Amino acid sequence: MSHSIATNLVDAAKRFDGSGKITKLVELMSKTNEILEDAMWVEGNLPTGHRTTIRTGLPAATWRLLNYGVQPTKSTTKSVDDTCGMLESYAEVDKSLADLNGGTADWRMSEESGFVESMNQEMAKALFYGNTHIEPQKFMGLSPRFNALSGFESAENVLDFGGKGKTNTSIWLCGWGDNTLHGIYPKGSKAGLQINDLGEQTLRDNNGGHYQGYRSHFKWDCGLSMRDWRYIVRVCNIDTSAFNSIINGTKENVGTSLIRLMIAAANKIPATNKAKMTWYMNRDVKTVLDIMAMEKSNAHLSIDNVEGKPVTHFLGMPVRRVDAILNTEEALV
Repeated sequence: MSHSIATNLVDAAKRFDGSGKITKLVELMSKTNEILEDAMWVEGNLPTGHRTTIRTGLPAATWRLLNYGVQPTKSTTKSVDDTCGMLESYAEVDKSLADLNGGTADWRMSEESGFVESMNQEMAKALFYGNTHIEPQKFMGLSPRFNALSGFESAENVLDFGGKGKTNTSIWLCGWGDNTLHGIYPKGSKAGLQINDLGEQTLRDNNGGHYQGYRSHFKWDCGLSMRDWRYIVRVCNIDTSAFNSIINGTKENVGTSLIRLMIAAANKIPATNKAKMTWYMNRDVKTVLDIMAMEKSNAHLSIDNVEGKPVTHFLGMPVRRVDAILNTEEALV
């Protein structure tokens, strides 16, 4: 089975696009969706996705006595196919407006940044909540793979904060790498967002009128492959209704409980040096952690300066904000 080395989207864009336009857009996307700074991508070995072998059991090792042999053993594996979804959009701009602004590629890119942001948000939502059993046009995200506290193998890595009802969120600890967790794109295609400038076209307004304009086609074929579930941990059932007490400085035990479960999550990882480990949470949870970091209430929680910008770390692993992670998750049981 052929296997590509995982790379991030910025590196992939530099490899495939000589104009620099895609690279600029990927860097813009990374600023608004921090998970793109960490996610690694591998070219799939199928036209529609990626087939991988997942180890389900380790081979047995034997202590040998002199003059006694060792029985051969083998690991147990299973084959899994992960599919890619096709995310697409079209951007249209009036030719006269574009010409007034010089019609340059940079100006059009600034006008099209809203389309990039929309696709960016859709990808992030699918990464966490995509479920091909409900929406087959998408790809299988993380939540459906860790969607109960018991009853399946990876439930061992689902930790319960104790929230009930439908006002919950989750913290994710993900280990990116070739043999753990990585994004995929179809065999023979390019990684990340692709933009095709379709040039001048006759467009229609909402009333059926015609005018000349420029059209661009945005396309992003992507999926997710989880080769080793042990490198992903979900802290679920976090009731966000208690967060105001921390922000107001009236109640600290909720934040302390978060820290304890994050420590437990980190200790679920077999070897943190075998993957690119990163925390993901929405702005509300990250606000709580940042407040605790500023108050120096935990030596392992800090805000550091990395390449000129503040980055929160917990247990040496970066904490990323992903607004696609909801506050309206139903409690897992």
